Amino acid sequence: MNKQLEEMKQNQECERRKRIAEEKHKEWVQKKREEERRERKRKLSKEMAEKATRELEKMQLKEKADEKYKEWLEKKRAEEAEKKKKEKEKEKEREAELQEKRTRAEKIFKEWLQNARNKPQPPLNGYGFPHGRSAGLY
Repeated sequence: MNKQLEEMKQNQECERRKRIAEEKHKEWVQKKREEERRERKRKLSKEMAEKATRELEKMQLKEKADEKYKEWLEKKRAEEAEKKKKEKEKEKEREAELQEKRTRAEKIFKEWLQNARNKPQPPLNGYGFPHGRSAGLY
């Protein structure tokens, strides 16, 4: 009887230990799952933060590139406008010089014409030669 009682106590003790071990195992598994879930959540939030940071940097880089392009384009347009302005000025100078040359040439021509009218004409039959020239020389 004592032996059976002892055996029963041992079985109960063994069952109790098994239950405790199972409960501890369940707790450990639950903690492990919770820890893994938190770890996944942390990794996901970290990845999302990194992705957001990369996107922000990308946007800032694009904005900076756009700004530099606009500055370059503005500079090019200003240079082009300056170049056109200089070309127009040169063209005006050339026109002015050409006009001045024309005016001077016209004035000189008019003076020559005036002087030519006032010049005495050579005699047509001077010195007995026909038309005032020697026939043998020409």
